[in-house]
Amino acid sequence: MKKVAMKDVVITPEVVAEHGLSESEYEIICDRIGRKPNITELGIFSVMWSEHCSYKSSRRHLKKMLTTGKRVIQGPGENAGVIDIDDGDVIVFKMESHNHPSYIEPYQGAATGVGGIMRDVFTMGARPIANLNALRFGDPSHPKTKTLLAGVVHGIGGYGNCVGVPTVGGETNFHRGYNDNILVNAMCVGLAKADKVFYSAAKGVGNPIFYVGSKTGRDGIHGATMASAEFDDDSEEKRPTVQVGDPFTEKLLIEACMELMATDAIIAIQDMGAAGLTSSSIEMADKGGVGVKMHLDNIPQRETDMTPYEMMLSESQERMLMVLKPGKEQIAIDIFNKWDLDVAEVGITTDTGNLVLIHKGKTVCDIPIAPLGDDAPNLNRPYSAPKNLDVLENDPIFDPVTRGTDYGVIVKTLITSPDIASKRWIWEQYDRSVMGDTVDNSNSGGDAAIVRIHGTNKAIAITTDCTPRYVAADAFEGGKQAVAETWRNLSCTGAEPIAITDCLNFGNPERKEVMGQFVRSIEGINAACRALKYPVVSGNVSLYNETNGQAIPPTPCIGGVGLIKDLSRFSTLKGAKAGDHLVLLGKTEGWLGSSLYAHLVLGHDRPDAPVYAPPPVDLQAEKANGEYVRRLIRDRRVRAVHDLSDGGLALSAIEMAFASGLGFTLKHACDVPLYAWLFGEDQGRYLLAVEENSLNPVISTARALKIPVQKVGEIGGNRLIASGAFDLSLQDTHMQYESWLPEYMDA
Repeated sequence: MKKVAMKDVVITPEVVAEHGLSESEYEIICDRIGRKPNITELGIFSVMWSEHCSYKSSRRHLKKMLTTGKRVIQGPGENAGVIDIDDGDVIVFKMESHNHPSYIEPYQGAATGVGGIMRDVFTMGARPIANLNALRFGDPSHPKTKTLLAGVVHGIGGYGNCVGVPTVGGETNFHRGYNDNILVNAMCVGLAKADKVFYSAAKGVGNPIFYVGSKTGRDGIHGATMASAEFDDDSEEKRPTVQVGDPFTEKLLIEACMELMATDAIIAIQDMGAAGLTSSSIEMADKGGVGVKMHLDNIPQRETDMTPYEMMLSESQERMLMVLKPGKEQIAIDIFNKWDLDVAEVGITTDTGNLVLIHKGKTVCDIPIAPLGDDAPNLNRPYSAPKNLDVLENDPIFDPVTRGTDYGVIVKTLITSPDIASKRWIWEQYDRSVMGDTVDNSNSGGDAAIVRIHGTNKAIAITTDCTPRYVAADAFEGGKQAVAETWRNLSCTGAEPIAITDCLNFGNPERKEVMGQFVRSIEGINAACRALKYPVVSGNVSLYNETNGQAIPPTPCIGGVGLIKDLSRFSTLKGAKAGDHLVLLGKTEGWLGSSLYAHLVLGHDRPDAPVYAPPPVDLQAEKANGEYVRRLIRDRRVRAVHDLSDGGLALSAIEMAFASGLGFTLKHACDVPLYAWLFGEDQGRYLLAVEENSLNPVISTARALKIPVQKVGEIGGNRLIASGAFDLSLQDTHMQYESWLPEYMDA
């Protein structure tokens, strides 16, 4: 890596700007420390005040979120959220972005995203048991898309597979809005005992600070700052700011940390993620109300003549910082030596409230910690209110027949579209069965992955979701829908939805319309969380996702976790049998605004096309419908369950047919026009496969609960039939669904 020459640097306005700081922010820094900073101190303020670390544009809005609940042990503010799943077991989980690094260097960007999110989880004492991801790429025809897709997928698989943690689920979408700024959101879920959760507050004075893991190099310097700025035509020159990961070292680090955590040696522990040694030391000190004094000559280094600036800002991977109890130092040294990892005592906690750095006998940094932590800038950025949108009525002009198109052609268009077509080419590169607790590792078993809690008869269900076209049309409804869809995905398995993590991906917050999307989506997320009693316990904000002033589609990804208390009572979409009835639960009005049908068939995805309101989310109906579905699963009244989302009833039935290997016949029996009945995306709906003996109880109980319900067809045969619309071969249609992505990658 190129050495950053920092001796005798004169702090000019140009140097300040290069560090991502405004002129007014620099003046505040001078005021807070009572003098002008040196270059090391300026670098520290730069990364800690970056959007990535300080959340300066989002903090005041994130505080609106519901963050508490009956099963919440730790909400936002720690490395990851913690929820109770009974029997003294807890789940620790979080989702985080690695967007900018993955666009610049897709393999390492994605790999280190996986490594970083796993460290967030195991630093709290939880052994990682599952990984997920949410990926967004540009238009398949864009010249970079194929290379970025291949690099990111190989990076995720290469890291997770080597560490030995299964990648059990996720989502992958394509849209031209991500052509120059892809999204790579990684989620990790870990398991711990409630009395063995570790936190990052470095409480107490005079306690030794230890550095463990890999050596520090010059890779990743200013990674946090780079992640807090928009791209331009020269962004690929930022490749040196991308970290390089080593999954084999990560595996050793997990085992060494777990072994040390089994002792009583640790007071606080923090992984070195964004901003490396700077953020880890400052966050620990700020939470613990102490100061820190570190001797940088003791930092394990893999390159010669590293400056204090480089050591503090390096984002070399697989490193941790911990505060130990005095007298327990040798325990840590012995354990990390055994695992062949670097270990060094590098500092001590103090009562000064300052960060003091010593290098070659000289004090090279002495600044207060408070302005670097919770007292960092908290901006109230202006934002514009979104426009009211018209509702797309069910005009007969939208009927495929009226438009001169065959329904079967429409189905093929939808199932072979990049967003819907099988992602088998991706998930077969991930090890889904390592650790032996993935309940269904075919990745077609349901709307959420199911992972057994080892040695028990209970499991967790996990999912990720977002529909950016809804958010782009109406950020409030789109935010609600992203949460509600994860709620439905978990309910489809029979899991009790417990809590979510989020990864909020938006453009430049300095633009009023982008900030308006961000604020309204948070308000929508919060409305759904409160109505469903489904709190946010962790998350990440990723802003400045744009290139040359062109923002990505607003993409607030949601990761949901739920509990299946009894693994003898769960559901997937694979269990349907010949002769079962198809039952549609939830209100159907044939909503086409912002639907996949409208975008792909009606042409509403064109930049100059009208934007219509997305389907509204009735949160009380969501709650009632989800609770009823879970009751049916517990009572073994349904054989298979699938939620209705992209493509509506037609695609939900087809996906269930692909999973079971059985065809179906759908019968249109309502006032909604046929095309809207098949492809409308009304929310809060489920498709149930119900055996004959359960049909009447399922329908009569739903009606008693005032939940809209109708029988819509039967399962069986080898044809996909919708009376009056299409009659397709199950085998041929499935082949078309499976072939799009491998053919694209092989072309």
